[in-house]
Amino acid sequence: MMNFPKNEGYFFPAEWHKHRATWLSWPHKEASWPGKLSSIYQPYCQFIKAISAGEMVCINILNEKLKQEAVYHLTEAGVNLQQIVFYDHPTDDAWCRDHGPAFLINPSSNIPKVIIDWGYNAWGNKYPPYALDDNIPTLVGKALNQPVFYPNIIMEGGSVDFNGAGSVLTTTSCLLNPNRNPHLKQHQIEAHLYNYYGVEQVLWLGDGIVGDDTDGHIDDITRFINETTVVTVIEENKNDENYAPLLDNLNLLKEMRLLNGKQLDIIELPMPAAVVHEGQRLPASYANFYISNAAVVVPTYRDKNDQKALDILTDCFPSRKVIGIDSTDIIWGLGSWHCLSQQEPEI
Repeated sequence: MMNFPKNEGYFFPAEWHKHRATWLSWPHKEASWPGKLSSIYQPYCQFIKAISAGEMVCINILNEKLKQEAVYHLTEAGVNLQQIVFYDHPTDDAWCRDHGPAFLINPSSNIPKVIIDWGYNAWGNKYPPYALDDNIPTLVGKALNQPVFYPNIIMEGGSVDFNGAGSVLTTTSCLLNPNRNPHLKQHQIEAHLYNYYGVEQVLWLGDGIVGDDTDGHIDDITRFINETTVVTVIEENKNDENYAPLLDNLNLLKEMRLLNGKQLDIIELPMPAAVVHEGQRLPASYANFYISNAAVVVPTYRDKNDQKALDILTDCFPSRKVIGIDSTDIIWGLGSWHCLSQQEPEI
């Protein structure tokens, strides 16, 4: 039998599992935020300030010049630099959820933490170059002296969401897209999820939201908040193009059963009104929150539903502070706080 992480007792813990650190890749690509790159650093540093209150923040940085700029922005935001560690890991872009290391743990092993280095092709070769990003998990493995596994298929962290108890949520629109792994059928992709993430069950939703250039990442639509409960975004306006796909996903969630045969507990989150910039609808969603040790950081959009979403998520996370940070400029890059971050669990 091949030496898969699952066979060695490793699994990908839920995001609410205590973190040792959060990994980020410092933004520098003008083409990702055309005309807005300079405006994202203030909210980005607010995000770092919120999470660094409860854990280390490890930042992949392109070069020394960018590191000096980063220190300036972080200092301006009042971030405690004692909580920040820079790594000389050059990147093409900032989306660390998708190109960063996937950390698996087995607390009873003498090597309790390992890294999965999935292949990365910038969401179906949409935004070359991406070779630097594709190399990040291996560089992190070397920096931390942790073993690295190579599944040799394309997989992005934003396309999967875990309950830490054997179940993973994903979408057919992303994982079965021919621009990722055209040589693999659904059951073969499921086998990779079982073997390399240490899960027992794959729960499939359908399409993502309009404007999502990732072909439907789960972290924009449906998220586990505990082992048995998900929050899922719904669109109340029947004339909105998100109405039908989100309703379809809600109905699929109602039909799902967990490993113990129980139904999911489902909490509905609203969607903000369409966020449009230069004629392009952006993938604005409250589901793209990030669960850190100190806080749950939620993207907001200067929208009437911002407070409603924050109130719902505050009820979902009674032991954590829920913080809304304006994502109106960040979302021009077609992602928000969850897309930008990757957690490293504590053992």
